Amino acid sequence: MSTQPDLLYSEAEDDLRAAVRSLVTDRSDHTAVLDRAESGTPYDDGLWQSLAAGIGAAGLLVPEEFGGQGAGHREAAVVLEELGRTVTPAPYLTGSVIATETLLALAGAHTGADGGGDGGGDGEAAGLLKELAAGRTVAVLVLPLSASAGAGLPTGPTVTGVADAAAADVLLVLRADGLYAVRRGEATVEPLTPLDLTRPLAAVTTAEGSGTRLSAADQARFAVRRGLLAGAGLLASEQLGVAEWCLEETVRYTRDRYQFNRPVGSFQALKHRMAQLWLDVAGARAAARNAADALASRSTEVPLAVSVAQAHCSRVAVRAAEECVQLHAGIGMTWEHPAHLYLKRAKADEIALGTPGHHKEVLAELVSLPGPL
Repeated sequence: MSTQPDLLYSEAEDDLRAAVRSLVTDRSDHTAVLDRAESGTPYDDGLWQSLAAGIGAAGLLVPEEFGGQGAGHREAAVVLEELGRTVTPAPYLTGSVIATETLLALAGAHTGADGGGDGGGDGEAAGLLKELAAGRTVAVLVLPLSASAGAGLPTGPTVTGVADAAAADVLLVLRADGLYAVRRGEATVEPLTPLDLTRPLAAVTTAEGSGTRLSAADQARFAVRRGLLAGAGLLASEQLGVAEWCLEETVRYTRDRYQFNRPVGSFQALKHRMAQLWLDVAGARAAARNAADALASRSTEVPLAVSVAQAHCSRVAVRAAEECVQLHAGIGMTWEHPAHLYLKRAKADEIALGTPGHHKEVLAELVSLPGPL
């Protein structure tokens, strides 16, 4: 089903944004984020419970029949914008979007937007969905953060570069014969050193035969690809949040910072740079909202909307973070200033769920204009 995209925020979405922003502003300011990141344990369990169960954000994508909020991707995108604005360490993208969307496909909640069929109405998947929606459990798909819906998927016993595995209670493991739910105690999770300290990576090893089988191989691959596609589409909203904060903080700083008895932001060269960045962020907002709306409406153009959003928003987030660091001059290079957190998140997100180059190749194929071999 294809409908005219609606890029405006609804009143309910604005209310959700206000609630999430109030929570993360109170509980996840930059000092707290940096302190937790330096300690090696970036997650705040209390914050996650307030977000997932208190506000009900964990169940936004889950229909009411599975104990969720029965909302959709547009609402989840708003949550990710706010988490991106504060680079809050939380397994929301990996758990409440990618893993949840994968389980929804297996539980047969609705038909995939990419044309696939139901996942079989699996009872185990439905039970796990109820735990996720209530905020009692965090599930993470055991794939590298760089994995994309249009590329090969590893099925070996050890997978490296798995994001948020340290916060997971259940690991969704793709094997040659299907998808398995493996409890954290049955797996070995070895922390890795990531560029982005606010989204830890790990190498996950699971023994063959461990866990509960959720689906057969074909259903598993369809479900996983659907989860990765939704994740890539909503990652654009997180990147939008990163870019928005960087732009706003840079404008604020250059307005307040004086040189030669003038605000440095009044210098023509800097005004032009920030004006161009504002245009880029406005374009990123349109692309991210279009992807979220396409996912929410189950449009036939979901793959197109997702790849457009990723090809554009990835680059905008990196550029906004780079400008933020540079236009803050010396203070922007210090560990105490949060600019480096945004630059690292933007660079890590740039290769997450498919690089901009990968998504441009997908776009070329979708519009029948492949590049030279």
